[in-house]
Amino acid sequence: MDYAKDVLVNTDWVEQNLNTPGIRLIEVDEDILLYDTGHAPGAVKIDWQQDFWHPVERDFIGPDQVSALLGRLGIRDTDTIVLYGDKSNWWAAYAYWFLSYSGVKNLKLMNGGRQKWLAEGRPTTTDAPSHAPTQYPALTRDESLRAYRDEVRAHLQSVQAGQGALVDVRSPDEFSGKVTHMPSYPQEGVLRGGHIPGARSIPWARATNEDGTFKSADELSALYGGEGVTPDKDVIAYCRIAERSSHSWFVLRELLGYPNVRNYDGSWTEWGNAVGMPIEKSYSED
Repeated sequence: MDYAKDVLVNTDWVEQNLNTPGIRLIEVDEDILLYDTGHAPGAVKIDWQQDFWHPVERDFIGPDQVSALLGRLGIRDTDTIVLYGDKSNWWAAYAYWFLSYSGVKNLKLMNGGRQKWLAEGRPTTTDAPSHAPTQYPALTRDESLRAYRDEVRAHLQSVQAGQGALVDVRSPDEFSGKVTHMPSYPQEGVLRGGHIPGARSIPWARATNEDGTFKSADELSALYGGEGVTPDKDVIAYCRIAERSSHSWFVLRELLGYPNVRNYDGSWTEWGNAVGMPIEKSYSED
């Protein structure tokens, strides 16, 4: 079984195409300082928080601002954009999802991300490339890729009826309610622990190999299918603020070809703080 879409490139391909016109590399890291310590030659940097998020509202910049961002980076709508980053491509997948949601085409992920690139001793530089600005065309959002809080609540009926699925990609302890944050991360202000009722616990990392690359299509199909998350269902994925769930969204929609997969970007940061939202817990201190 092959992947459903041609959206992955390997590190060999990237190195061979470092100077190929029309192929643009973008690094997107959780740790925004990593880029400055060394990156793939020609790669430009995106700061997921500063560049994608509205400066005041808890929401994204609009399509016009996305066009302006890509124009500032010197990217054309005919370019192939190859995204990669740290954390097994969490934030590169987040960028892939957000740019797809914003209407950007010709996107790919470098399989294995920054971790694999460095482990293989491939070239790096601290030089930031300079590109002449472009006039990137207007974009239109694809709302079929994003789930909002009220849509998730309405979706619970579909989950109960067996027509929909919810995928919680956080760690088992977060899912159970034992903790409200990722391992080795500080508590980030969520008032309640647990998970959305009916969600299946499929941690994002189960979809990857030790080197950060994605598992085979057969392995991925068995992983999600074994939890009842099948292509015939309307699927919503969530985590804490949607970076890890973007990774799982990419697996389900882009690699396995599930037709209806949305990413709930409010995720547990919103749901766990919202008044009146139902929560299940499977952990008790008693």
